[in-house]
Amino acid sequence: MNTTENLMGTKKITPLLLSMSIPPMISMMIQALYNIVDSIFVARLSPDALTAVSLAFPMQNLVLALSVGFGIGLNACIARKLGAKNYKAVEQTATHGFLLTALHSILFMLIGIFVTKPFLSIFAQNDQILNMSCSYTYIVIICAFGQLFHLYAEKIFQATGNMITPMFIQGLGAIINIILDPILIFGLFGFPAMGIAGAAIATVTAQIISCGVSFILFFQKKNPVKINFKDFKFSMDIIKSIYTIAIPSSLMIALPSVLVGILNGILIGLSDFGVGVFGIYNKLQTFIVMPAGGVIQGLRPIMSYNYGAKNYNRMRESVKSALTITGIIMFFGTLLFLALPKQIISLFNDDPEILKVGVSALRIISVGFVVSTISIVLCGAFEALGHGMLSLKVSLLKSLLIIPPSAFIFSRFIGLYGVWIAFPLAELIASVAALILYKKFSKEIYPHN
Repeated sequence: MNTTENLMGTKKITPLLLSMSIPPMISMMIQALYNIVDSIFVARLSPDALTAVSLAFPMQNLVLALSVGFGIGLNACIARKLGAKNYKAVEQTATHGFLLTALHSILFMLIGIFVTKPFLSIFAQNDQILNMSCSYTYIVIICAFGQLFHLYAEKIFQATGNMITPMFIQGLGAIINIILDPILIFGLFGFPAMGIAGAAIATVTAQIISCGVSFILFFQKKNPVKINFKDFKFSMDIIKSIYTIAIPSSLMIALPSVLVGILNGILIGLSDFGVGVFGIYNKLQTFIVMPAGGVIQGLRPIMSYNYGAKNYNRMRESVKSALTITGIIMFFGTLLFLALPKQIISLFNDDPEILKVGVSALRIISVGFVVSTISIVLCGAFEALGHGMLSLKVSLLKSLLIIPPSAFIFSRFIGLYGVWIAFPLAELIASVAALILYKKFSKEIYPHN
């Protein structure tokens, strides 16, 4: 614990941020493989199967939004209490987090059972796609507890500065998923061919195994954060402190689900291939956004810890370093999507029409990647300091107030190109808004020493 605290409070910021960012970068990219691998194998079944998995994305992202958003709140609260050296409060916060995660798991079981079919019926083009999408979504939502508890443990590890353990656990899960996908989808080695349901079973199996390994390591004596039910009492102050950050963060992460649902409705009316291509893009862009997200995961505990320790100069330096590193990541992402769109799309589907639509989509949308650096980093800083509502405002502006109406209006004049153009436009406006908010609240965030 003392070693971790010394590093968080004294090590040079850029080397510290890199050391705490690279493992979650790798971890988040590995996590992205769950859906990517599913889609690559499912696409070999039929174009309808690929569309069915794409339609499941909003509900899958809802699980991710709650689990990651809650983890962000838990992470920030624990890191701040570590910075203030209040170890009893650390223990109580972790215990609250465990029980609340159990409640979230029950919630998603109910959502999976009662909401899946009515929701997917809104967007499914025909009964075959609806049935395939339901068979996939029922499994991944009802069995979401594996992902929820895994991310609970992961965020606590990260709050203490331990970024390596989550990376290896994510790697284990990805390997299991990659191995099980072809076996369960196509029926290899004596297993029955389960098609799209096999992809879902492979995913949740990998998540549950990862969860089990996480808790084996979590309960080891060397882990500085403990769960203590013996002296536990529900504290509304602790719950409020977690959800004050978690709710805006979850809503911010959930917004893409709402956005995807809206855009799927627009795309279905424009092109038979639009939904499939947009589904492919949503999976591909995670390989650009998630490395940037790794930087933010490294930034949050550093910011939170030094906020608790009242070391404001290190907080400012952390933001500057994160902007530089994230900008480099997004620049290379833009180059990749501009230079090799056809090769990337063909990993999923080499249909000429899919390639035609997909190449233009990747090239146009990627123009906004570098610009998005500002909003990504500043929103992460807001969350780390307990100003989650500022992050939510920026995300609402981008995902609900700019992209949907712009996509709808532009598509009336230039078709699919209008949908894709809405993305870089929204990134520009969101980054300007984030910068204005950051400057406006900088005096509150960084009081004079």
